[in-house]
Amino acid sequence: MRDELRNLRSRIDHPIRLVSLEIGEHPSAAVYMRNQRRAAENVGIEFQEVRLPADCPQAEVLRHIELWNFDEDVHGILVQRPMPDHIDVRIIQSHIAAEKDVEGMTPWNMGTILYRQPDLAPCTAAAAMKLLEKSEVDLQGAEAVVVGHSEIVGKPIAMFLLHHLSTVTVCHVGTRDLAAHTKRADIVVVAVGKAGLVTGDMLREGAVVVDIGINVTPDGMVGDCDFDTCSKVAAQITPVPGGVGPVTVAILMRNTLVAAGLAEAASV
Repeated sequence: MRDELRNLRSRIDHPIRLVSLEIGEHPSAAVYMRNQRRAAENVGIEFQEVRLPADCPQAEVLRHIELWNFDEDVHGILVQRPMPDHIDVRIIQSHIAAEKDVEGMTPWNMGTILYRQPDLAPCTAAAAMKLLEKSEVDLQGAEAVVVGHSEIVGKPIAMFLLHHLSTVTVCHVGTRDLAAHTKRADIVVVAVGKAGLVTGDMLREGAVVVDIGINVTPDGMVGDCDFDTCSKVAAQITPVPGGVGPVTVAILMRNTLVAAGLAEAASV
């Protein structure tokens, strides 16, 4: 991934700027932004942090995004989550220009997943797929269970797995017997936000587990899987922290470089 990022950066001969907007203050977002800044500096991307107060009106947030949409010096825009309750996440996300949507969350970029042509894929979902591809598990024909059906992670991951000809089951709050599904899976991807939801006795021996959950507990940050029990059964499992997170940041940098390259090509 590091070589890929350096190769992409070497093709662009002008400054690249990524704007990261936070509304209010959230400890988890602060950690993510710090990691973003570090990664951006490593690949030569100018990283601009913008913070607005938690009570900032939605119209004011949209005004900032509109300015960046038309600023040719800005190549990527992302808005940190969580957002305050009075902010409609979908309106904010949809307002970002598709070509600058480095999180891959606008309706346009999400729609391109269906046609296997996402220039700017959703970062976390793409990170999970990158890890699965590196795990050398045979995705074609694999039984894959995705726990969680969010637009950010669960749905795009399910679509990516379908493109690899995996047989995909998506579980969610309406699933009656979660363990009945996870026990037969070759691949289990969990992205719910509930600590310890999946335990070792819910897995098939030798399964590959991608834990995307982030939960802050008195004992520190943990995932959605009970790592101690799951790691004894799974052939491979991502830790939390240190698993999907760093790869997600790397995908964000890749998307920013791709966006800058597309902008450069369009201006020729």
